[in-house]
Amino acid sequence: MPLKIEPLHPTFAARVSGVDFSKTIPVETLGAIKAAIAKYGVLVFPATGLDDKRHVAFAEHFGELERRKDTGAQSRLKLPELTDQGNIDASGNIIGSADPRAQISKDLLRPSQGNTLFHVDSSFNAHRASYSILLAHEIPPKGAGGNTDYADTRTAWDELPEPWKEELINKKYVANHSFWHSRKTACPEFFAKLTPGSHPMSKHKIAQLHEPSGRMNLFVPSHCYHIDGLSEDEGREKLDFLYKHATQDKYVVSIPWIEVGDLLMWDNTCTLHRGTPVVGNHKRDMRRATVLDNGAEAWGLNEKVETDFAFAPEVMADVFRSLSG
Repeated sequence: MPLKIEPLHPTFAARVSGVDFSKTIPVETLGAIKAAIAKYGVLVFPATGLDDKRHVAFAEHFGELERRKDTGAQSRLKLPELTDQGNIDASGNIIGSADPRAQISKDLLRPSQGNTLFHVDSSFNAHRASYSILLAHEIPPKGAGGNTDYADTRTAWDELPEPWKEELINKKYVANHSFWHSRKTACPEFFAKLTPGSHPMSKHKIAQLHEPSGRMNLFVPSHCYHIDGLSEDEGREKLDFLYKHATQDKYVVSIPWIEVGDLLMWDNTCTLHRGTPVVGNHKRDMRRATVLDNGAEAWGLNEKVETDFAFAPEVMADVFRSLSG
């Protein structure tokens, strides 16, 4: 059965039907999915019926998977290829807004959280991510919010003023990415004593070729802290302009989670995304498999050594010192 693809926005994102996730997915179907994600950047697969093991198996068709980082907190998920994107703890209780984990984790509950800034997954690592594949296990009731928003950064590049394009290409600007910078940006009072600039950061070019589509892309997630070679103020001004340009309403699509089993797949190398708040006290159980990029820009300007810039023991020790001081 051929895939049925329904565009969700004039320039990107689509809903896909015709994939039988209960059976081995044919090579031809996988090829069609890869072609669709290259074109649309975001794909929605409704009511897949996947469990954790089959979720991971599906994700492995697209490349090597990132393994969950050890942050010192107990995970409720057994498979190391999955990261917890929900709002419940290992005992199944909702993580409240006063809990420090709600500020530190990638919880999607409150508008103050770093995950509600437009970002890409894992750009703060030496080896960045390509695809993220997020599965709904439990969702809030209809009308309670919790959509995932996406921004089309290829079209944002296309419509960037020509002087900006020329500057980004000629200057070859490199941005430094910090997980803790985006967290402090979202929660400045909570992280008031944290100094993200004191920690090592990953480096990635701002203007990039998106190899699967052959189009240029604007790589400016909220993790961007500063630009090499520029003063802090000048770099911040440029990053703020580019981020605001790329996240204009005309480039954004908001995708609701309709039912358990819904699967969203997106390409972090040509889109930004953010979570939106859930209204009320509702559980949200979301689990993500993350595919490591294998393209020319996979490692950015970083050494090709697995380096944990965000959750290394010395970084986490500094984070907790700043919170307790």
